[in-house]
Amino acid sequence: MQRVGVFVCWCGSNIAGTVDVQAVSEALKNEPGVVFSANYQYMCSQAGQDMIKQAIIEHKLTGIVVCSCSPRMHEATFRKTAQAAGINPYMVEIANIREQCSWVHKEMEIGTEKAIILGRAAIAKVNLNAPLTPGESPVTKRALVIGGGIAGIQTALDIADAGFCVDIVEKKPTIGGKMAQLDKTFPTLDCAACILTPKMVDVAQHEKIRIFSYSEVEEVGGFVGNFDVKIRKHARYVNEDICTGCGDCVSKCPMKKVPNEFNLGMDNRSAIYIPFAQAVPKVATIDPNACNMIKNGKCGLCARVCAAGAIDYTQQDEIIEEKYGAIVVATGFNPISMDQFDEFAYNQSKDVITSLEFERLTNAAGPSAGKLLRPSDGKHPQTIVFVQCVGSRCDACAEKGKEYCSKICCMYTAKHAMLTRDKYPDTDVYVFYIDVRTPGKNFDEFYRRAVEEYGVHYIKGMVGKVTPQGDKLKVQASDLLANKQLHIDADLVVLAAAIEPDASARPLATMLTASMDTNDFFTEAHPKLRPVESPTAGVFLSGACQGPKDIPETVSQAGAAAAKVIGLLAKDKLQGNPCVASANEMMCNGCSSCERVCPYGAITYENKEFRMPNRTTAIRRVASVNPAVCQGCGACTVACPSGAMDLRGFANKQIMAEVDAICK
Repeated sequence: MQRVGVFVCWCGSNIAGTVDVQAVSEALKNEPGVVFSANYQYMCSQAGQDMIKQAIIEHKLTGIVVCSCSPRMHEATFRKTAQAAGINPYMVEIANIREQCSWVHKEMEIGTEKAIILGRAAIAKVNLNAPLTPGESPVTKRALVIGGGIAGIQTALDIADAGFCVDIVEKKPTIGGKMAQLDKTFPTLDCAACILTPKMVDVAQHEKIRIFSYSEVEEVGGFVGNFDVKIRKHARYVNEDICTGCGDCVSKCPMKKVPNEFNLGMDNRSAIYIPFAQAVPKVATIDPNACNMIKNGKCGLCARVCAAGAIDYTQQDEIIEEKYGAIVVATGFNPISMDQFDEFAYNQSKDVITSLEFERLTNAAGPSAGKLLRPSDGKHPQTIVFVQCVGSRCDACAEKGKEYCSKICCMYTAKHAMLTRDKYPDTDVYVFYIDVRTPGKNFDEFYRRAVEEYGVHYIKGMVGKVTPQGDKLKVQASDLLANKQLHIDADLVVLAAAIEPDASARPLATMLTASMDTNDFFTEAHPKLRPVESPTAGVFLSGACQGPKDIPETVSQAGAAAAKVIGLLAKDKLQGNPCVASANEMMCNGCSSCERVCPYGAITYENKEFRMPNRTTAIRRVASVNPAVCQGCGACTVACPSGAMDLRGFANKQIMAEVDAICK
């Protein structure tokens, strides 16, 4: 029998407000194996930890139970405390009486009773605990950044500047992401390209960074410190090592009617193209769906005009296999589709556009060379209506929009309105909004400038319908403050579309065994204490893959993710989780059920020779667990039909002892 000490935390009034901590302490004093029980206001404080250390020494404790908050918060703290006092850290159990008692019960009697039950279960388990020793595994000193937008660029630069090798995988032909499509950035109105382009060049020139553009992650295996990744590098049909980016092939290509993705389909590009002037790498790419030579073997003009001889129509996709110690997800965002918002006539009129399309119209490198012209007829619009929250905050229209606020729309609409009025003072600009949300540094002042200095008409109310009539757009809307209906003849309507995670996020999360929320944003390990870490060890989050963010917030998080990666890669070895699965070979029947459910590939099978009762030997197929790969999820213990699989630290007999303690 263990000598168990019980320590009940008040957590200020978080626990003590609805749990009688003194009664819990007294009740648990009489449980089997308990030789000491006490309570304290803040058990995680230095004084509380000193109390635990002193009790361990004085009462010769071999195990402790701390009744406090979630083990996600302070389990590591109490394990270090126990280890400092001479107890194996895995002889510590946490009974969560905050989240599971005080936060869900209002009556003290009920909360106290439940706290005693949870404490009793933890004592039953610690009585069956055994000391565990974590294994060690080496760390591969290379990081993978998935996504080449501003988040991925900043993360990669920070890691590389610390002296570690970094690979960036970007699915498009160039890095830069959404920021490369912007004209100006709020609230300073800096030129987006002027900020981004030097960063892109720094990445291309950094000796510690490799760029895999036009590539995608195809498979991820392994574990923290030792990830095995397969990257599919798509065929460009252009040799990157030879291409000089001169653009002769682009100008000579006869197929010039391919919708230009970079300009959101508002103009056309050639079948062979360089996305934009500052592209990194500055290498041409052939679109196999548009190239006549690849489709039917007729043309080949780009190969004839290429002085460097870089064109290669026979090029195939390449699979690159690499090991990484850490992975950073920076997959970014996309505006949601406007196809379901028929009330705004987006599919009926070319003059109803999204905010990102407006960015391209006002960009000097855009389809109209920076002149604000209507897409339908190329005329300058005199009246522009901006519609906020299209697809955002859609509690009543969740089937076609998003319930969350997209965070950046209020500010970029203020930017668009301000720049329009500054460059075209004769233009009337209306902004219809639900609420104006400007919580960032200098954000509200920026919005007020649009109203007070530039005369933008901000109207609290929603646009109900947009109807194309001739060369006008009839906008029917409400003014809630004036309590009246408005009818505006607009020349251009701009929709502030909600943003959502990139489509690659969900399949990538499956490969990484990373957590996602219901909106397909990656979930952090803890929203306050571990905001850039995924619950999956070694996987970190950067930028809008985790939620809507503006550029300053994205860059800040990129630096934070890089710091976490540097801290990981700086270690030569990592301690593994000792709570791993193990197979009882005498009970294993070799059915492979556990191997099929293991998400980490930690279980293999091998043939072993066993001595039989009749003094003969037999070869049997049995499961074998790689403790360095196993993450202790327990899926195999549930799937095993013979009960041969067990989890150290969470063995079946320990779980059943907890159940028995709860039920008695």
